[in-house]
Amino acid sequence: MDLQLGRPPVPERPGRLRTFIHTLGRRIRETYRYDTLIWRTGIAGPWMACFAAVAAAMLGSPTGLGKPADLLLAAGIATALLAAAGHLAAALLALAGLRLPRLFTGCLLGSAGIVMVILCNAHVAAAASAVIAGAAAALGALAGAAAGLVRTGRIVPGLLILAALASLPFIPAGGFPLPGAADRDSTEAGVLAADTSASAAVVKLAEANPGAPGAYAYRSFTYAGGSDRHRAEYGKAAAVLSSSVNASSYIKKWPPLRKLFWGFGPESLPLNGRVWMPEGNGPFPLVLIVHGNHMMEDFSDGGYDYLGELLASRGFIAISLDENFLNYSVWSGIPEEDYKLRAWMILKHLEQLAGFSDKPGNPFYNKIDFAETALIGHSRGGQAVAMAADAQRWFKGDPVLESVSRFHISAVAALAPTDQTVGSGQARLRDISYMTLQGARDGDVHDFYGDRQYNRSVYSGHTDAFKTSLYIGDANHSQFNSDWGMYDLAFPTGLFLSRSRIMDGEEQRQIAKVYISAFLEAALHGRKEYAGLFRDYRRGLEWLPKETSYFNRYQDGGFRGITDFEEDRDKTTAGQIGTISAAGLRFTEETAKDREGEGKGTFGAFLERGADDTGEAFYRISLKAGPAADAAIYGADGLTFSMANRNAGSGSGLAPQVEVELADRSGNKARLPLTAVMPPLPLPKTQFTRTAWLEKRISDGKYGNPSEAVFQTYELSFSLFREKNPSFNPAQLAQIAFHLLSGKDAVMLDDIGLYSSGTHPSLIQTALIRNEPD
Repeated sequence: MDLQLGRPPVPERPGRLRTFIHTLGRRIRETYRYDTLIWRTGIAGPWMACFAAVAAAMLGSPTGLGKPADLLLAAGIATALLAAAGHLAAALLALAGLRLPRLFTGCLLGSAGIVMVILCNAHVAAAASAVIAGAAAALGALAGAAAGLVRTGRIVPGLLILAALASLPFIPAGGFPLPGAADRDSTEAGVLAADTSASAAVVKLAEANPGAPGAYAYRSFTYAGGSDRHRAEYGKAAAVLSSSVNASSYIKKWPPLRKLFWGFGPESLPLNGRVWMPEGNGPFPLVLIVHGNHMMEDFSDGGYDYLGELLASRGFIAISLDENFLNYSVWSGIPEEDYKLRAWMILKHLEQLAGFSDKPGNPFYNKIDFAETALIGHSRGGQAVAMAADAQRWFKGDPVLESVSRFHISAVAALAPTDQTVGSGQARLRDISYMTLQGARDGDVHDFYGDRQYNRSVYSGHTDAFKTSLYIGDANHSQFNSDWGMYDLAFPTGLFLSRSRIMDGEEQRQIAKVYISAFLEAALHGRKEYAGLFRDYRRGLEWLPKETSYFNRYQDGGFRGITDFEEDRDKTTAGQIGTISAAGLRFTEETAKDREGEGKGTFGAFLERGADDTGEAFYRISLKAGPAADAAIYGADGLTFSMANRNAGSGSGLAPQVEVELADRSGNKARLPLTAVMPPLPLPKTQFTRTAWLEKRISDGKYGNPSEAVFQTYELSFSLFREKNPSFNPAQLAQIAFHLLSGKDAVMLDDIGLYSSGTHPSLIQTALIRNEPD
């Protein structure tokens, strides 16, 4: 054996694993080595970014405990999330051996991640969420650095950074700065309400402003079940006790959190209402007002006080219904079939009110005029009121129909309504006055769905009912309710909508007051003189905000249709009494489309002139001689039609140049430029978000095109044509021609016919009403 004596033993080398573990342990112990005072103070910046995101999410997901409590909860959640994310990220950075302020950097990365997760869950596309989260993190870093500099005595550099941050366009100005951040006007050239200087004199209405208070004193009170957990007016302060209703046959699921919040389930839904009642013996017409689908915990029914007070002063019993328990909640969802439920609850309120009116000593005793009832709804409530007016379609066999049969629903008004198919049907109104208002800057119900219900409302020659619509260039969705504010989408998504061109809330509600009051005065009080406002908005323009554009439609029982383009797809026929020819332009019959390219429920004639066409371009309807044409012409006061400006789609943003020519059977012709009656306006083109880049990356890209087919009704009196050619005989009308004068002019025509200021039933009247399926 070979022994090496006198040499020390060779020490064992530590294993690689032990070395690795030792190194990791040392790095973990030194995680916060580089986080000096300036960087520890700087964590306030990422925390503020995180808190802002969490607070926005909480405000968009209210707990019902109130905003102060929600913000306090947001502060706690933001702190906990940022602490967990920041320390975890700092440990990972330490393990990587990076020599930087790891806790500060970890909080910075954590805040960006938290912001991005919140935005992705709010239907902001991942790319946009990443950009916004990066911007938020950068702003947080700068704010944190400024705070750190100030705390460590370097006050001037810190203040300079804070001053630079203060000059940036933060969220209150319309969102984080993103690529292409220039905002855009709502109209192609900022065009306002139509200038009347170049057109025929517009005769202003001689009536008093319908949006001004009337002569009636009134009182306000509530009726309710008396046990509301959140609102005294529906609890012990309720003046009249109402019954609860059992909706369990319509509602199968009612989450525990919803029951915990409200204290009741579907078997005992309350009938709560805010009432404004005129003083006097009555009876008075009844008007019910129904809110839409706002956050359940942010109550909506008080936002129509401005309408209730006005209508009561003008002799209507106005009631704002409480349907908040059918609204959406982040915590408990929304009841199934809520569209149907909203309409059913309206019927149950009518049933309750009928009982009140029969009970001596009740404030409603003998006060309700059952022959004159109107329903007003906003958003989903706007659809619900139309459904309630057509209740047999959904509630046939329900005992509530017999109970409410005493009420004659004469009028329905919808503010920015939805129009979803419920079951297999949609509301169809016959001989019921209908009005809808819609804003071009509506970021929630962004398509003009009220137009569809307008198209489904029909009238016989023996009714005084009418339909009308108003499209408002700078109105949004929420401001029709005084409590909903400017934000049409819940936070945080709503923060990225552009608000620079949205009109003032008081002005928007002034439009609602003028139009709803005039509508009810005409439909329920029989004051037909207000119909002039619906025929031409300019006749009441002194009552309306001037700094926006308007488009209105109108039709009543005095309309004698020539063609509405619904009878067939043969583009050479005009209803039952005309044939069509054209020259110098392309024409088709197609459906009018909304922003998303979906049909609006009506066909029209699309006319388009080529850019290089220099010859005459016209679209002509020739009437067939015979009793049908004679019946349509008899007693008519002029030509009426609806026209949508589609120049934007053809590459021109200008208004089309259109002239209308009439000819009689003897060949006498009279030609009138449309500007002599009402100059066509460029269509509002709305960019809903602050940047075009973000437009397709928010709310699943729902906004589609910047405009849709919006029709304006024109009424051209025969007297104007006779001024052009006294030999022209309207009683012998034979041809109607539309001339497009400029290259690239594009329009869509619909509802071409004759009008009379009074109702003149004719042989053709009933036959020409659109045949609507059940």
